[in-house]
Amino acid sequence: MLRSLGQRSVTGSDEDPRVAELRTAVSRLRRELAAHPAEFPDRGIAEDELASLAAMAITGRPEIPRLRRSLLLVAGAIGSVSALARGLSDVRAAVELFGDQRH
Repeated sequence: MLRSLGQRSVTGSDEDPRVAELRTAVSRLRRELAAHPAEFPDRGIAEDELASLAAMAITGRPEIPRLRRSLLLVAGAIGSVSALARGLSDVRAAVELFGDQRH
């Protein structure tokens, strides 16, 4: 498997595997969105929220409510772009790994 620059293997590290999965999925969707030739009205929103998700993954301790909010905004922004459906599904699955941690 090829890895983007800046991604590192979690083998032998203390990194939460959920965070690694989130980082990988967000990075992939950001690349797919950047390569997608069509412009659409909410593209900027999707790009901003993906950047926010990436930043949360870098910290290693993402806030669950913020993850879910960003996912909803990304889904709303690119949900009708079928070429990005797989990447969006991967990000959704990565966010769901964090479960519902409400008290």
